[in-house]
This record gives sequence, structure tokens and C-alpha cells, in this order.
Amino acid sequence: MSRVEGLRANSSQFTLEGKPFRILGGSIHYFRVPRAYWKDRLLKLKACGLNTLTTYAPNFVKFKDHSYLSLAASLGLWVILRPGPYICAEWDLGGLPSWLLRDENMKLRTTYPGFKASVEIFFDQLIKKIVPYQYSKGGPIIAVQVENEYGSYAADNEQMYGFSAKLSLGITELLMTSDGDGLRKHGGVNGALKTFNFQRLNMDRVKYLDEVQPQKPKMVMEYWTGWFDLWGNLHHVFPAEDMTSVVEEILKQDMSINLYMFHGGTNFGFMNGALAVDLPVPLPMVTSYDYDAPLSEAGNYTPKYHLLRTVFSQYHSELLLLFSKEYQPVVVHQRLSLWDSLIFTDEPSSSTTPVNMENLPVNNNNGQSYGYTLYETTITSGGALNSNNNVKDRALVFVDKHFVGVLDDDSQEVTVPDGEEGRTLSLLVENFGRVNYGKTLDKQRKGLVGDIELNKKNLSDFTIYCLDMKPGFIDSLGGSDHWVQPADKPPSGPGFFQATLHVDGPPEDTFIKLPGWNKGVVFINGKNLGRYWSRGPQQTLYLPGPWLHTGENQVTVFEEQNTDGRIQFTTVPDLGKTVEVQ
Repeated sequence: MSRVEGLRANSSQFTLEGKPFRILGGSIHYFRVPRAYWKDRLLKLKACGLNTLTTYAPNFVKFKDHSYLSLAASLGLWVILRPGPYICAEWDLGGLPSWLLRDENMKLRTTYPGFKASVEIFFDQLIKKIVPYQYSKGGPIIAVQVENEYGSYAADNEQMYGFSAKLSLGITELLMTSDGDGLRKHGGVNGALKTFNFQRLNMDRVKYLDEVQPQKPKMVMEYWTGWFDLWGNLHHVFPAEDMTSVVEEILKQDMSINLYMFHGGTNFGFMNGALAVDLPVPLPMVTSYDYDAPLSEAGNYTPKYHLLRTVFSQYHSELLLLFSKEYQPVVVHQRLSLWDSLIFTDEPSSSTTPVNMENLPVNNNNGQSYGYTLYETTITSGGALNSNNNVKDRALVFVDKHFVGVLDDDSQEVTVPDGEEGRTLSLLVENFGRVNYGKTLDKQRKGLVGDIELNKKNLSDFTIYCLDMKPGFIDSLGGSDHWVQPADKPPSGPGFFQATLHVDGPPEDTFIKLPGWNKGVVFINGKNLGRYWSRGPQQTLYLPGPWLHTGENQVTVFEEQNTDGRIQFTTVPDLGKTVEVQ
């Protein structure tokens, strides 16, 4: 194909090289899929009859994954890049980096000088990286999105004009915006095509888009094929037949479409976001981002995939199959207590008053982004320990390493038993995940964000340990001489528990299940699979085969409280009891 005229929106239909073109897109986020499976997932997207891949670029990370764009191009897929910098996506802080919150006056997604300067640096770096992948340069990118769902936020409309102007300096392809409920009020910016997001078709919104953008192509940038899940709730499903009927109607209306998500993947590590809209306190997302999408979390076909393939495909491709295996259970053979692991953390901080995670002097003074923070101080009595709602998000409370209770949004007081003077009070605070959407983004500082009282007196003189559990820390634990064989049956936390999984032959996908365990994080050969929590709904963790190797594999579990002593495997994911998306 010649490269003279890229994607255009000058009439009621898109054109590419001057010929009518309909975008049939699907969202797959490279950062939620093991690199070894990128090709598999994109081939399945193409085999379903789609022609365009959409993806975000999160967290101000230098966009290193050019190979994802190159791979899409090699498979004959176009790309719509949605670089944000805010992406929502049920990702921690909506894709913005936590170090922005070190500024106590920070106003995210506005023209606040500190935010504006950081975004300009981000765009300067990003634009240089993606320019060669534009359609006009022979690459796959046919359009770039300006920000994300700003119409629902609209704190500072000048921001959108600034973003659009900045992108226009280097991007020659079509610019777009996308909005859900905020489309009518504030969505869009001059010079960018407005698109909209929804799950159930509302013809009033279609009519509105025609009115504000006459003789322009209409596109559903996010057609929500399912929904996300929250710890303590049910697993959301959207019936396949309902989804397909809406897709068919969208196509009958001559609209373009992008399936969000076509394949959801996994919130590996600590990257899940949290939901705050219409809730008294934020609720964190689960580790799985299965989303009830056409391809499951592990990349397998679902009824939705087959129905969509009938709708989209004008040809038949061979379906690619992945295999999974139910490995034999493994037994924990050694335990390392939380306190014995502290020698492998950064040098602890000392502070008269509590310091929130983001402002700790760690990680080259960029603060702590994810994981746990341990705050310790000396107490002289027992009594009522009150959090004053300054625990973000959940703290396990220990006295001389003995568990005494939990402080969180629902429980803000714990009784500390009487005892001798000079005892150590420890608060192990977990960041559940920052809100990814809404007007509370600026309030997402974690750890202890204010004073903690014992008998109505502020505690002071804290020693603070950063437990962000990066790969280097997990690897270093192997060098500790404090590992012991568990004496108690089953062993208890908080601490790290190790087992060995032996794999005969080529590794295959599997799912980890932990009945009898309470709450924590699983690492395989140093890679963070994400959080588990017995309260559900999610009851299994996806373990990609490429993260295993033939022979011995190290399984490390950080468990906060109770264990079963065994780690089990299954071929069948368990995302919990279901409820239909409303």
C-alpha cells in the first residue's frame, strides 16, 4: 500500500488512502500480558476479524516497548495509540506516577505548574519514540488519542488544549478524544475527533455526537465487553448474546468500534487501581483483569470470541490453542519472618511524625510507590490505638511482633494490651492500589498520612521500612541465613514462605490456588504475580508458562497472617461467584 494519505475523518466515513475504511479494533495492553504471549494474543485478535490494535502507554515510563508496535505492523494490524498521560484503565493512579504526589499542593490533570512541566517532559520523550511508527513514516499508528475521558473530569480545560498542541508538534496522524458520560458537558478539543465509550447503545448519545460533530465518522473508542472486579464483591459478567447484539447494532449504524477489552490480561505486581466513584471509601481492584473479555485472562477463547468472529470475520483462520497444566501441589519447606527480612530493605528512615509512602527518602528520593511500609515506634502502655483515618489503606498492628488487630477504613481503633514499658508497636501498612478514576486522584497518598494516637496522644519517633518488594529484594532473600523449616503446622505470618515447583518438559500455563491462606503476594522465580485475598471474589492467580522453566522453580509467597503450608495448581481459573454488569 502506498503511504500518501493516512486516516482521515473528513466525511461520515473514515478514509485511508482516500478509500472508505472502518476501524474494527480491540484493546490489548502490552503491560498486562507476558511479552512471550504478545504474538499469540495479537494473532487471535486478527483471526477474530479485527484490523486495529489499541493500547495505552502508562506511568510516564520511557516507551521502550517499540517491539509491540513492530509486532503489530508485522501481523498486518493498524494501531491507535492512547498515551495519556492519564489512562484510567483500572491501573494504579490511572497511569500517573506516584512521585507526583510528593508535592503536597499537586493538582493532577490540570495546568498546575508541577504537573504541566512533568507532562511536557513525558511528551517530549514519548513523541520522539513514536514518530517513526506513524503511518506516514511507514509504521502502523493511524491515530493518537489526546488524554482520556477528560469530559468526566474537566478540572482545567486549558490542559486539553495544551496536550493537543503538544502532540500536534510531532504527531501528523489523526488525533482523537474519547469520553463516557462526560461527552455532553466537556468532552473533546478542537482539532481532535470526538469518540465515545459505552456498553449499552443509547441513540440519544449517537444523535448528540452527530449534532456537535456533523458529517464526521462515529466511533465507539471503548465498547465495554465486560467489567472489572473489586475485592469483596462478585465477579462481573456481561452475557455474550447481549454483547454481540449491541456490536451488530453499532456496525449497522456505520460506526467504527474498539472492543475494550478484547483481552484483559492481569494486573501483575501491585499495579491494580481502586474504585472511588459513589463509594464512601475506595475499593481496590483484584489482580485479574479478565474483564469477561472475548479472550480470557490466560488468552483462551470464550463464547464471546466465537460469536464475534462470526460477526467480524470475512475469512477463516486456524485457531491457536494454548495448553495449561495442573501441577502437583508443593509444600512450603522454609519460612523467613517479616522482621528477619528487613536487613534486605533500604536503610530505614527515622522521623518524629509519620511520613507517607510517596515522601519517604527512598528510590533516589522518588519515594515509595507500591507494596507495604512498616512503621515502628516504642510504647509505654496499652490502651486505645486510633488511626484517625490516617491509615491508607490497611494496617496490621503488632506489639513485640505479636498480632493484635487491623486498622482500615472500617476499623479505626484497636485495643493494645497492657504490658511492660518499652515494647515495640509495629504497623505494617499496605497500599491497596490508588484510585484510577474520578476527582480524588490528588488524595491518593499511601501509608500513614497523618498522626496515630494511643490513648489520645500522638505517637512519635518512628523507624520506617520500605517494603516495595522489587525483584532485587526478593532475589536477595535467598541469601538470608534466617530461613527456617516451619515448626508450626501450618506456619503463620507475617513472613515469606518458599516452596519448589519441579517442571518436567516444556512449561505450560497454570493457575495457583491457595485455600487456607489469608492474604498476600505470590512471586515465581522473582516475578510478582500479584495479590491474593481469601475474601475473593478471585480465588486463583494466573501463572504464565513462559515465567516458568524446565526443572526447579522457586515459589515465594508473602503471607500476612495464616497459611495452609501447601500451594496448589489448577487448569481452571476461579474468578468467583458472578453477577451481571448493570
